[in-house]
Amino acid sequence: MGKQFTAILPIHEEFILRQHLFFVGSAPLSEDGHVNLSPKGHDCFRILSPNQVAYLDMTGSGNETSAHLLENGRVTVMFCAFEGTPNILRLYGTGTVILPESAEWEALSPMFTSLPGARQIILIDVHKVQTSCGFSVPFMNYAGERDTLQRWSIQKGEAGLREYRGEKNTKSIDGLPTPLGQKLTRQDLPYS
Repeated sequence: MGKQFTAILPIHEEFILRQHLFFVGSAPLSEDGHVNLSPKGHDCFRILSPNQVAYLDMTGSGNETSAHLLENGRVTVMFCAFEGTPNILRLYGTGTVILPESAEWEALSPMFTSLPGARQIILIDVHKVQTSCGFSVPFMNYAGERDTLQRWSIQKGEAGLREYRGEKNTKSIDGLPTPLGQKLTRQDLPYS
């Protein structure tokens, strides 16, 4: 039976900090739009307060969460236990995209380990926490993090990452703009 809370309690924080993987869900407002679900690894999740969390978001082939947050702000983060006692924990909230070179980035980025390919920070104001049993989640052993994305990012270099993001990260698959896309467009304009 699921239980709901208005904030992250210490027992929830302990559970979150033990997990190696989390999932981020978001969706556009359009009923024809695509719901997005993204897995996230690495040590990139931070609990800032009982009602605020953030994660360092890496360059990827899409930027759906960012576009959805710009459009409507809705986001859900899910953690599930693959080891130990079965448990699922969801954080429901509204998110904001924090881009490099902003004052918010300067304040938040020191809380994270610097990773090659980091493109933005997703800041989430949590209004509901829900736990449920997780009885059907299988046991899986953690073997380590993949380094493929970091090696790829280093090989691309900053100029290559900027070009890639310009091609792949400026709009959602439904054509919604992303904050990163808006920033890249402003940088390309004269006298911006």
